[in-house]
Amino acid sequence: MKVGFIGLGQMGSAMATNLVKAGHEVMVWNRSPDKAAALVAAGAQLAETPAAAAQGDVVMTMLADDTALDAVVYGDDGILTAPALHVSHSTIGVALADRLARDADRYISAPVFGRPPAAEAGTLFIVAAGADDLIDRCEPLFEAIGQRVFRVGTTPSAANLVKLSGNFMIMAAVEAMAEAMTLSEKGGVDRATLLEVLTGTLFSAPVYKTYGDMLVADAFKPAGFAAPLGLKDMNLVDAAAGRSRTPMPLLGIVRDHLRTAIALEGEDVDWAGAGLAVRRAAGLE
Repeated sequence: MKVGFIGLGQMGSAMATNLVKAGHEVMVWNRSPDKAAALVAAGAQLAETPAAAAQGDVVMTMLADDTALDAVVYGDDGILTAPALHVSHSTIGVALADRLARDADRYISAPVFGRPPAAEAGTLFIVAAGADDLIDRCEPLFEAIGQRVFRVGTTPSAANLVKLSGNFMIMAAVEAMAEAMTLSEKGGVDRATLLEVLTGTLFSAPVYKTYGDMLVADAFKPAGFAAPLGLKDMNLVDAAAGRSRTPMPLLGIVRDHLRTAIALEGEDVDWAGAGLAVRRAAGLE
């Protein structure tokens, strides 16, 4: 397929690379063109504008936030009136997804679960929502970047709501593990021992193992997913909760701990670094 890919951060670069490897004709665009060099060397073409990247069958976007996606769609040389089907993999707010669905001729939301190593391996989980025939058209592309597609409805923003809910639950798991590890350590049981017991019994899901290992080792740099992006996502969760009048008291705690992690460690700390706020509040370094 002729596919454009816009947004070449850690995730986007890996996803676009897998599309090239799968034999698709890929045209890429990034605000900083130097990030496209490796992809061009691998066989992709470099587009001069977002619109130029959206002249084929599909254009996929993987951008940091609502502002970046808004600029790519609605800004100068944006993709809004381009012929390609727009597939947004970005973690964006429900309101922007609804706006895109209203304004674009063809649009689906397909955010992904998985950190950069999963993107590199082509084992992301894709949450897709929109018209069934449009999702069907994208299946060959999804096969190149992911291991499973979850269809969650015909309203595109439903996929964004699922993604935001999942990211909130990741942060809730980080918070719970950080609190339990701090309690354990202050009582004389080291974090690694606690994690071995809990992931070997009640909490064997990948999220506990992945983030548990990071918390045990205080391995928060370099960031696989930077804390400011996590804070952005929690703010989007709060916006969605406000729209539906849903109380989420735990959300306030994890947002504050993300802010603390950024204040203590800088913006290049992983969002799992929110656990540092718990340790330091308990007098542990």
